[in-house]
Amino acid sequence: MNPLPSQKKDWILTEGAFVQLLSAFDADPDAAGRKYEIVRRKLMEFFESRGSEAPPDHSDEVIDRVTRRIGEGEQIHDLNSYFYGVARLVWLENLRGRGKESTPLELAPTPIAQNTAELEVERQYCEVRFKCLEDCLANLHSTNRTLIIEYYREEKGVKIEQRKQQAARLNTTVNGLRLRASRIRADLTRCVHACLESTTKTRNHSINTD
Repeated sequence: MNPLPSQKKDWILTEGAFVQLLSAFDADPDAAGRKYEIVRRKLMEFFESRGSEAPPDHSDEVIDRVTRRIGEGEQIHDLNSYFYGVARLVWLENLRGRGKESTPLELAPTPIAQNTAELEVERQYCEVRFKCLEDCLANLHSTNRTLIIEYYREEKGVKIEQRKQQAARLNTTVNGLRLRASRIRADLTRCVHACLESTTKTRNHSINTD
């Protein structure tokens, strides 16, 4: 069994592990350092663009996971793409975590990968699901898109006050805001499910006709 790094809470980033990560970027230490900084900046931009409340923490989580995989002997042929795939997994987990109260967009949990092949299947599934979510959000009216993103943006401790302020700006009550958000969420859920079903049928058709 080879659980995902996120399942092992006792792992910490050591100097040796970090050096191994840098070596995966480039044999030249200076070039490796520059490439590492570029990747970390892009990770920060990735999470910032999606409304992360803690881009540095999410970026570090991605780096830790990739570093651990390298330390466990994972053969990574495209390091940049691998970082991007792990970032999307971390963000999807973050979205699910925000919804423990009432699961936003009804994002069902995905199985925990037990080996490299299963990790790749999970990564591809999460990418498709997240792409469907992004497309469905893009198709919303801008007012509804802004409302739903802001509604789920903050963490639990800040969420109550943030929603009071949001309701006041929209000249409605907190319950009225909750109702509007629930309707938008229901529309998004239907859209995501339809997108996933369509994508699955298209892929199956492509496989059967090859």
